[in-house]
Amino acid sequence: MIISIVAGGPVDLLPNLNVYREKTSIWVGVDRGVYTLLHHDIVPDAAFGDFDSVTEAELAEIKETLNHLEVYPTEKDETDLEIALTWALSKQPEEIYVFGATGGRIDHFIGNLQLLLKTPILEQKNNLNIFIVDKQNLISFKTPGTYTIETLNDKRYVSFLPMLKEVKGITLEGFKYPLTNHALPVGSTLCISNELISEYGNFSFTDGILMVIRSSD
Repeated sequence: MIISIVAGGPVDLLPNLNVYREKTSIWVGVDRGVYTLLHHDIVPDAAFGDFDSVTEAELAEIKETLNHLEVYPTEKDETDLEIALTWALSKQPEEIYVFGATGGRIDHFIGNLQLLLKTPILEQKNNLNIFIVDKQNLISFKTPGTYTIETLNDKRYVSFLPMLKEVKGITLEGFKYPLTNHALPVGSTLCISNELISEYGNFSFTDGILMVIRSSD
């Protein structure tokens, strides 16, 4: 099962959602993301939010189209996206794509990144792939292990950033700038803007949490 979540970030940063139509099992709208989905001719299977980012007319259109809508108070202890992501995780999917989570307010963007660092997500990370996606970037987090990565024609660059603490034993094979059993401390820019030199490459590490970013210019 693949779940695609559309949050309320700037529409001009969204990738082409049509690319994800066929492989998505469940579409989820978050706050203004519900309205965005409807205007991409996608009726979400689930919708969450306080809907403080839509007009009364837009909310009326949402209520008229959706049979079930979960409306939350503006003052709460979780963001709308965290509520939606928790719901999505309960479905035990193989992959989750999160759109509309970048751009706009930087506090929202950083908060959205940190959602992927939650313990329940990291504990099952080797069996679950979660991606934050916009038209220029594909972001994921990895726990220690060995991974195969393939060339993406529209996202040439691959960056590896240590999160929370030093990443140990990182090895990069099949990359323009390879590494062998290297330590990557927090704050290092050593692994920014690497590139694959063949169709596939491998990366591995033994300790820490690694943010992997696939990007285009």
